[in-house]
Amino acid sequence: MLLKSTTRHVRLYTAEVNNSELVPSDNVLTLDIDPDNEFNWSEDSLQQVYQKFDALVESYSGEDLTDYNLRRIGSSLEHFIRDLLQKGDISYNLKSRVLNYSMGLPKMESPETEGKYQ
Repeated sequence: MLLKSTTRHVRLYTAEVNNSELVPSDNVLTLDIDPDNEFNWSEDSLQQVYQKFDALVESYSGEDLTDYNLRRIGSSLEHFIRDLLQKGDISYNLKSRVLNYSMGLPKMESPETEGKYQ
């Protein structure tokens, strides 16, 4: 049975991709990061998300694969992505089809605010 967890920037599926199709799997989780391209990603920041995903999956090793556990992993990744944005490791993609600033308004440094947003 295909289980999935969907947040604004993270989609998890109990499936593997085969010929661009999701094939349900009891042993494989597939991660789709930022499907709407809301952020600008470096290879390093993407790898950080994948490493966090691997660590979260490992932390649930031996437990049943349930909707609830998938949602917990997805929510944790969503918070991790917010941290990357707040640290400046990723930024909003201003060419995205939708600019909704779902993780908060961008913060711009100025002489009056310098250092206040770190």
